[in-house]
Amino acid sequence: MSSLKFNAVLLEISNNLSQSQLDNIKWLVRDVIGKRDQEQISTGLKLFQVLTERGKVSAQNTDYLSELLRQIHRQDLSDKLNQFEGESPDSVLSEEERDKLELATEVIAENLGKTWRKLGRRLGLTDVKLESISKRHPTDLEETTRELLKEWRKSKGAQARTEDLIAGLRACQNNMTADKLEDRLVAAGYR
Repeated sequence: MSSLKFNAVLLEISNNLSQSQLDNIKWLVRDVIGKRDQEQISTGLKLFQVLTERGKVSAQNTDYLSELLRQIHRQDLSDKLNQFEGESPDSVLSEEERDKLELATEVIAENLGKTWRKLGRRLGLTDVKLESISKRHPTDLEETTRELLKEWRKSKGAQARTEDLIAGLRACQNNMTADKLEDRLVAAGYR
């Protein structure tokens, strides 16, 4: 997400927060921002600025703010943030790599199961991001895995490669899934 678009989303979120909701968020982050800064924060924008300075919020890391918005029962604003975060990095991938990643997503989602968190950590996703994925799909492992791979692709952007997924699967001892993925790639003419 570009800096301008990210700032526009933060502005929109700030404009949609009531004073009591802002106070609730300030209460939730009191350990992060400190009492002195807390007293000086009168708008959502000021709060977001402090959270950005503390490294809790950025265009590449919106999980913390998204969770805060859910905690104050503003799922709509959390969804708005996630929607803008979800702008597709696939547009910079080659068509072949995009197709290979789609095939990989299908194979991995069908076969990974309960070890999805282990793969997520191996691929570099944060525990906060993994928890967020888990909450969105608490009972459906296949959808959880799809969401995991979507988040990984967003984080990697143009550097997302099927080979990285295979290496991650092997590092997590998911060799059967890695073998199935390689077989499907060969069958589809990619190797």
